[in-house]
Amino acid sequence: MTQAKIGAAVAIFAHEEERRIAACLASLPLDRGDMGFHLLVNGSTDRTAAIARQVAGSCPSLTIHELTQGGKARSWNRFVYDILPVTMPEMVVFMDGDAEIASGSFDALARALTDQPGTNAIAGLPLNGRNHMAYQAMLRSEGGLFGDLYALRGAFLTRIRESGYRLPIDLVGDDGLVAAWAATDLGPDANWDRARLGHADKAGFHCEPMRAISRRSWHIQYKRMIAYAVRHYQGRMISQIMGEQGPAGLPERLNTLYPEWLPALKPRSGLANAWFDRLALRRMRKAAGLDQR
Repeated sequence: MTQAKIGAAVAIFAHEEERRIAACLASLPLDRGDMGFHLLVNGSTDRTAAIARQVAGSCPSLTIHELTQGGKARSWNRFVYDILPVTMPEMVVFMDGDAEIASGSFDALARALTDQPGTNAIAGLPLNGRNHMAYQAMLRSEGGLFGDLYALRGAFLTRIRESGYRLPIDLVGDDGLVAAWAATDLGPDANWDRARLGHADKAGFHCEPMRAISRRSWHIQYKRMIAYAVRHYQGRMISQIMGEQGPAGLPERLNTLYPEWLPALKPRSGLANAWFDRLALRRMRKAAGLDQR
């Protein structure tokens, strides 16, 4: 069977991913002539770019962009506004450089965009991890996106670019806000329509599992939990802005809102939540210039 040409650009976000980038790239169909792959190595000091260059030498579809400044949201903006061509591809895929993508996923994402014409975004599904089945059920019933793998319709991304909307550069994670933009069709939360968020059952990704006996794995998880807590508080700010003003009200940096919000932000109940919330609030105070320790 002849493989259908889909016309897509793929953004791969990688920060300090020397351990995982080779496996990530090996999972991608880099030999396809109808897709352009862009590896955005952002704020990295390890061998991520060097390892990727060894692959890129034999894969003309893979372009490596070494960005001095880190941050996924900042890199997302850079890709959308400075790297994507003026003529937008029909589909643009966003994925993480520590994910391994299941075979056939890009074609499945493209088919989903075709079969679900009212959607702005299509989610790939998590294929491993302790709660992956629950997350799959959530994506199917409630909608949403996982930053590890999702696709945006090119026409929708063109409207984002024409509107000048950008992710706040200190945003933790891109998927929640991008999903909100897709579901509201770039309007306020009152415009939310679940039908604008789709999923592809045959598109999915594997992530590195948490290893209970690995100190490194615990260290990564500890930092991740602090980031998730910051994301929780940022989400409260973003929800208010999206409810009242829509994307036009988002600031360039969320930390400009921290001094106003921090006095009202308290740790959640539960020992684990309370611990990581306190660490997150300390980080936010520091980002706002309110904690000089």
